[in-house]
Amino acid sequence: MSEDTGLRGSNLCSVDFEIYGHVQGVCFRMYTEREGLSLGLVGWVKNTNRGTVVGQVQGPQQQVNEMKVWLSKEGSPSSRITRAVFKNEKDIPKLELSGFSTRF
Repeated sequence: MSEDTGLRGSNLCSVDFEIYGHVQGVCFRMYTEREGLSLGLVGWVKNTNRGTVVGQVQGPQQQVNEMKVWLSKEGSPSSRITRAVFKNEKDIPKLELSGFSTRF
């Protein structure tokens, strides 16, 4: 069975995130987009006026879990993550987004 994220099934899930700390002005969005694509995920990321970074990722559960660890502990090289909040995690029958983008 294929792990292609464009297919239905494969235990797909979606999760929203908000990352706190020194995460703006350190290429966090670019690295998040790059990491999501490298894991075969779809989603989006953007800065907030609160100094945090928010977004959503969708894809197979295992890869989404890997992305959650990356968002919580690694981030961009110059970032300092103090807290990562994940909410609205749910199983989805098919991907609701395509690609991975930075929103403004």
